Amino acid sequence: MRHRVKTKKLSRTGAHRRALARNLAASLIEHERIETTVSLAKAHRPFVEKLVTLARVKNLHNYRRALSLLGNKEAAAHKLFDVLGPRFAQRPGGYTRILKLERPRLGDKAPRALFEFVERTAKEEPAPAAGAAAAGKEKGRKKAAASAQ
Repeated sequence: MRHRVKTKKLSRTGAHRRALARNLAASLIEHERIETTVSLAKAHRPFVEKLVTLARVKNLHNYRRALSLLGNKEAAAHKLFDVLGPRFAQRPGGYTRILKLERPRLGDKAPRALFEFVERTAKEEPAPAAGAAAAGKEKGRKKAAASAQ
C-alpha cells in the first residue's frame, strides 16, 4: 500500500532527486520546452508549478524562496520573476503541459514527452543569418544572369 507516500523515488537517492528537480526546473524555465521522459515530467510538474506560483508575486521573500528551491540558479530565477511570473499572473493554475511523443527513447525504450509551458514566447528568426542567406542567393542569381548574357 502507498498510504502517505507523496512522491515517486525514480530509482534515485534523495540528494539525486533534489538535484534532478532543480536542473529540470531550471532547464524548463530557461528554454520553456524540454524533452524528457513521461515519468520525470509527471513527477516534477508540481515542483515547477509551485515555482511559477511563487513568481506571480514579485517580492524579495518569494525571490529568495525560489532561489533556495532552484539551488542558486540566478539566471533561471531572474527569468522566472521577470518573464514567466507576469505572463501567468492572471492564470489560476495549470502553467505546464506534458505532450507524449510517439517514439520511445533509443537507449532504454522509455516513453518520451515534451514538458513545456502552456503559453510560450514566439521564437524570433535570426535576422542577420536570414539576411546573409538571402544575400548569398541574390549574388548567385546575379552571377547566373551575367553568365547567361
